[in-house]
Amino acid sequence: MRNLTQPGPVHPVRIDAHIGTLEPLRFTLRAGLSLTEALTGPLASAGFKSATLTITGGALNPFRYVMPGPADSAAHVAYFTAPRAPEGITRIEQANATFGWSDGKPALHCHAAWIEPDGQRRGGHILPGESIVCEETAVEAWGFRDIAITTAPDPETNFTLLQPSGTAATGNAVFARVKPNEDMTLAVETIAAAHDMSNATVRGSLGSLIGARFADGSGVEDHATEVLVRQGNVRDGKATLDLLVVDMAGAVHDGRLVRGQNPVCITFDLVLERA
Repeated sequence: MRNLTQPGPVHPVRIDAHIGTLEPLRFTLRAGLSLTEALTGPLASAGFKSATLTITGGALNPFRYVMPGPADSAAHVAYFTAPRAPEGITRIEQANATFGWSDGKPALHCHAAWIEPDGQRRGGHILPGESIVCEETAVEAWGFRDIAITTAPDPETNFTLLQPSGTAATGNAVFARVKPNEDMTLAVETIAAAHDMSNATVRGSLGSLIGARFADGSGVEDHATEVLVRQGNVRDGKATLDLLVVDMAGAVHDGRLVRGQNPVCITFDLVLERA
């Protein structure tokens, strides 16, 4: 399986998993607000310490984003491109985001696929504080009151990442951060087995992979990709993950991951709910 040598020491715990109670919340994005304001306001008002969410449809203008890019220096194995800002209305196909906190303020980690004003389908990492909602859109979210997610330096990757803390005695779901070079399908199965979830559903969830290998034989060769889960589940202990994968040119690829051949690049935010 492909792997990358990160700049820092390898942490001995490769899956950081926390059990808690997951609650659904549906709301509407308000036009005129930044994506950060429109998404985090309802989640914070609901009392959630963390959440995962999915947006299907909607539009942003102005819109700013970055794509996965080559390493900026020896400090990272991969980085981001310079920000891009297409002129006009960009329409979201699907966006997944993780809600947490940074320096006491609401924060988002958001990956998406979209259609730009020129009609091209592209994807990447949305800059939510600089992107403005221009039409009302329904959002489906799932939040935790007992698991907090806050930004903290990660010595292994040398990035500041959203990291979970807090674990309840019981719960219906797990928030996990999967670390570099761990296969995502195997990681989901490991989490499910450790928490008695022979059947479960992936909610939201996003991260980065070292390229991608799909069940139909296609794949992505770039060493860094931004991804989001289109659909995922565990049935009788075996996981299936259908993803949108964005390469280093911003092209979007769709497919079901091959088990054992899709390692994490930097980090992966995963929410798994018992079915």
